[in-house]
Amino acid sequence: MNHKHLFYFWQVAKAGSVARAAAAINVTPQTLSGQIGLLESSLGTELFARQGRNIVLTEAGKMALEYADELFALSAELEVMIKHHPQGRPTEFRVGVSDAVPKSLACTLLEPAIRGEQPTRLACREWQLDRLLAQLAVHELDMVISDGPLPPGFSVRAYNHRLLDSGVSFLVAREQAAAHAADFPACLNHLPLLLPGEDSTLRQSLQPWLERKRIGARVVGEFDDTALMATFGLRGVGAFPIASIAEAEFVASGELAVLGRTTEVQVSYFAISVERRLTHPSVLAVIEAAQRLGNPPEADKSGPN
Repeated sequence: MNHKHLFYFWQVAKAGSVARAAAAINVTPQTLSGQIGLLESSLGTELFARQGRNIVLTEAGKMALEYADELFALSAELEVMIKHHPQGRPTEFRVGVSDAVPKSLACTLLEPAIRGEQPTRLACREWQLDRLLAQLAVHELDMVISDGPLPPGFSVRAYNHRLLDSGVSFLVAREQAAAHAADFPACLNHLPLLLPGEDSTLRQSLQPWLERKRIGARVVGEFDDTALMATFGLRGVGAFPIASIAEAEFVASGELAVLGRTTEVQVSYFAISVERRLTHPSVLAVIEAAQRLGNPPEADKSGPN
């Protein structure tokens, strides 16, 4: 079997379209179609079937995709293991950071990776999780740091490595804090709220807690980017939640204060990698940095800090 033909099939199967796959890997649709035709000829069966204007996998195609997923995941793992063997340390560490991860936490986790014995160049990309996972799938990234595990149904084999857990703190502009902090969490009924976007794991964990506490949240803004949400909070637009472990980043200037904290809502951070057994020295440095982080502040304390 020609593995180049199999790679082209794999790209089309993941993209769901010859045109999208061709654009992603910078070849012409005609080349892709021709190479897949050769693969089908060598296997003696069709891997795709037409369904209106779309193409779908045949039963043989679905089977081939399962094997291709595993083959290319193992290939990536082999490359990492050989390339980053102790005798050949990496010169570049390519990391994707979900935009829901606080900047200070990302820095704390990643800094040890570039302060090791051998010089390492950090290439850090911040984007939405689905875009970063797409880059991880084609081995453009070594690791993704996210506020949640690998989503169900992701087509390429990858592995979750839990980094740490944190409770949640609610912050507000300091001038608003004194009037509201004494009766946390009931005070959230009287403040406009800024919340992470609906796809955020923090938002999904927070919603049931708000309902249990009978808090009728008046949501005035939703944000995919934590830093942007905090900027609106800083300007007095509303209170907002962040992981308690990153609290110091936001209150350091003295312009924001803590309304209260809870451990009833948990945020978990993960490293997502194509490595089943972690060997990449920079990834190991991130895991060790997470293990060294202390516990977040105690729960359910009120008052400006």
